[in-house]
Amino acid sequence: MTEQANKETKNTNEETEEIKDAQTAETVADTSEAPETDKTAAPDSEALLKKIAEQTAEIDSLKKQSDDFNNRLLRTQADFDNFRKRTTKEKADSRKFRAQDLVSDILEIVDNFQRALAVETVSEEGQSLKKGMEMLLSKLENALKKEGVEEIPSLHQPFDPNVHQAVMQEESAEHESGTVIQVLQAGYTLNGRVIRPAMVKVSS
Repeated sequence: MTEQANKETKNTNEETEEIKDAQTAETVADTSEAPETDKTAAPDSEALLKKIAEQTAEIDSLKKQSDDFNNRLLRTQADFDNFRKRTTKEKADSRKFRAQDLVSDILEIVDNFQRALAVETVSEEGQSLKKGMEMLLSKLENALKKEGVEEIPSLHQPFDPNVHQAVMQEESAEHESGTVIQVLQAGYTLNGRVIRPAMVKVSS
């Protein structure tokens, strides 16, 4: 019995030693493989960082292109708005001043009527003719007003080179220097634009 027990104890010790040797071998194997894993991981990290850098650069490039496109779009929109406003104004001006040439011709007729009416007449026939001319002149003036024609206020007004054309000067004790003392030919505007300055005499 004692000999058999010794054999079993010996076998158990041998098995224990084998297990320890196996564990030691596994530990050594793990230790020897670890550096190889680190060597493989390092290149992967560098590749990942490089890829991130490339993608970041690509994103920055796309952002710059997007900003440039937005700026060009804004400039194009601004140019189009300016073009649209300019075109709209030109069309409006065209409508407002389409009759300027015709109005200028009619104003010459008005001038002739006014000169004729300024002539004194005492005969009954002359008075009748004068009334007829006054009616025609009134109709012409009303038609001109509908088109936006206005007479420029001039008499006893300060001389304004923008709307007056001084053709004569005369000393006057009754008026300040630079005052319109006589209108030789009426001036007119068409929708606010001077189409004919008033010809005036100015005090000096």
